[in-house]
Amino acid sequence: MRISLRARFTIYTTFLLIVLVGSILFVIQRREVGTIIEESKNQGVLIAKNIAYLNLQPLLFWDREILLRRIDEQISPKVIFVIFYDRNSKPFVANDFIRTYKDIYSNSRLRGDVRPEDYFFESKTLNLDGKTSRILEIEVPIFTSGSPDKWGSIKIGQSLEDMEASIRKTRGILILIGIAGLFVGIGGATLLARRITTPLKKLVDGTVKISRGDFSHRIALTSQDEIGNLARSFNDMTGDLLQTKERMEAANRKLIQAEKLASIGRLSATIAHEIRNPLTAVKLNIQKIVQDERLDEIGKEHLSIAQEGIGHIEKFIKELLNFTRVSELNLDLFSAEQIVEESLKMMMDCFQQKGILVEKHFQKRLPPLLADGDKLRQVFMSVLRNACEAVDEGGKIGLSVSLAEEGTKKKVKIQFFDNGPGIPESNWETIFEPFFTTKASGFGLGLANARKIIEQHSGTIKVVKKESPGGSFVVLIPCEEGP
Repeated sequence: MRISLRARFTIYTTFLLIVLVGSILFVIQRREVGTIIEESKNQGVLIAKNIAYLNLQPLLFWDREILLRRIDEQISPKVIFVIFYDRNSKPFVANDFIRTYKDIYSNSRLRGDVRPEDYFFESKTLNLDGKTSRILEIEVPIFTSGSPDKWGSIKIGQSLEDMEASIRKTRGILILIGIAGLFVGIGGATLLARRITTPLKKLVDGTVKISRGDFSHRIALTSQDEIGNLARSFNDMTGDLLQTKERMEAANRKLIQAEKLASIGRLSATIAHEIRNPLTAVKLNIQKIVQDERLDEIGKEHLSIAQEGIGHIEKFIKELLNFTRVSELNLDLFSAEQIVEESLKMMMDCFQQKGILVEKHFQKRLPPLLADGDKLRQVFMSVLRNACEAVDEGGKIGLSVSLAEEGTKKKVKIQFFDNGPGIPESNWETIFEPFFTTKASGFGLGLANARKIIEQHSGTIKVVKKESPGGSFVVLIPCEEGP
């Protein structure tokens, strides 16, 4: 049976278009699905790292209560569960929901030696509210600044509903484009073979480049017929994909920049706060010397220049204050009484200006502390400075140093108390949070730094109830040896 060239061309073209468009769409679909999955994984890693950074401070001190509270705040339709593992890959804290899934909760996939860039992915199926849902299990390690060893790891369960919806949408669009292209090709094939073959060749070349990920490529529009419409549809699709890719890359850059700025801010805050305490003592002593009548005019002029320089330093320090970071301790054996006495000596001018009475009670023959003397002086001065600001003229500040026992461990107990207005019980914990302050001119870093330093010494600092009016702080630091 004789078949016309038009019919044969239509049949051949139809068959060719089915194979060609189907193959192209299959390749594009695979690449796009792979891109969506990879973007979802990268987004999950960034979410996990961001949660780890936001909870780095309580994690460094293994503060289970704060971590549990913050984990509950992180749970959302996109983040199903959050698990923190300790350095031995054992579960430390997690939301209650995931504890019933032992294979997920108890099984850390980042055991042994890992690098900061390592991570783990695995797709899981969970029963959420009576409905089976797919999630992506993501685990990343947590490292502290300056330490080569893993501090712990965080595992999150990322819902795949958005990813699956995007995949379904992409496949639907590709199917519609494929169907449209097929009908356009068949319609064009029935008109003129010569007019169709050239545009088809250009279309094939363009779609191959698009399937390879070159979303910036545009198919030239040489006609206003169905082939031109198909080329226009591909150009619109690649334009949308290119915009999505650019937006994701921009968001990733912003997130990385935010993490860098946060790290720089924490470093700057610690440096600024370390300078501020001794600078205050220098400033007070200069003020005292200036008031000396025996000082000549040249000496006063030099001291005025020094005061002006201190003012510039203080202004610079205020601009640097931000969250703190963990620093290493220079440990040595110190007497608790010695450190307290040195702290009192540095604060004595402040006490004398307000006529404050200082009462001291030191237990004899206390064991030494393996501590960083400068850091502990910073803590005691911060507490004493707060007490000095809290009491009125002629007020009273007291402190005692004694031996305390907690179970089988012996610790040195340093207690500070004053007869000021005291601290509301609702603020007993929040006063140790960074940037929490009740003072108009404060920055809220003094007590936050104090708790960080004490916890670095494996000790504790807290506000305790006092029978008489006023505030009271207790610091407990482990002894190096028994008395």
